[in-house]
Amino acid sequence: MPRSDRLFQILTTLRDGHLHRAEDLARRHAVSVRTIYRDMDTLVASGVPVQGARGVGYRIGDTTTLPPLTLTPQELEALNLGIAIVSEVADPDLKSAALSLADKVDATQPERSVTETEMWKFATYPFADAVRGFSQMSTLRAAIRARQKLRLTYHSKGDRITTRTIRPLHMEYWGRVWTLTAWCEKQQGFRGFRVDLIQSAEALPEMFVDEPGKRLSDYNANL
Repeated sequence: MPRSDRLFQILTTLRDGHLHRAEDLARRHAVSVRTIYRDMDTLVASGVPVQGARGVGYRIGDTTTLPPLTLTPQELEALNLGIAIVSEVADPDLKSAALSLADKVDATQPERSVTETEMWKFATYPFADAVRGFSQMSTLRAAIRARQKLRLTYHSKGDRITTRTIRPLHMEYWGRVWTLTAWCEKQQGFRGFRVDLIQSAEALPEMFVDEPGKRLSDYNANL
């Protein structure tokens, strides 16, 4: 029997919620106990929530296995907002489940390389800040589509609150952190803003057009 078929059969067996000894599983599938141990390690590494230990037995708790999913940026945004909200509740079990789910979502995201000077932007941050950031998403997205300038009140590095006018160009997800790439009129340069650190975003009546040196393509060309 191919190993993949055996793993699937073991998974089906463990789903009954009962404790199954490695010796019994080995006998059922005509393999060694050591092989069953390796199979269990493989299932755990694959994200299957196997409970138990060698010499005791194994089972799978009450879980739901989802097939591979492809999420749109908006769906991913909604999922992360839900995680952020649930993680702030008082129930310790729900909080723990939310943090565990966040780790699983993070694990599905492609790795990015960022310069050392930008690393502070992507540090782990309190989920309460994430909820505040998500509340700005609709305004940011609308301004990017309409090419409309924004007035941001922003929690800058060093606990400074600053206000600046920007040309919003692009938003990107970095694993729990959304960032906004923009041309900052105050600094006369491109800036990356953590969305969760935006205190407020006000759409201004002023639109903007592409200008050499201030376009997203110019920003990307310098990466």
